[in-house]
Amino acid sequence: MRWHDVSAHWYRSYGNELWEFDENGLMSKRFASINDLPIQPDERRISTNPIANL
Repeated sequence: MRWHDVSAHWYRSYGNELWEFDENGLMSKRFASINDLPIQPDERRISTNPIANL
């Protein structure tokens, strides 16, 4: 997942997640270990410019 903060600094989040669901299909537990790695705009895999995504 890629995201940015209010100062427009971009990050890539990665890690492991384990989800458990109840008998109704709703998530009952979520265990996560997530790391946020700062990235430069040119390291983003998806751009807001549609031509750059081709």
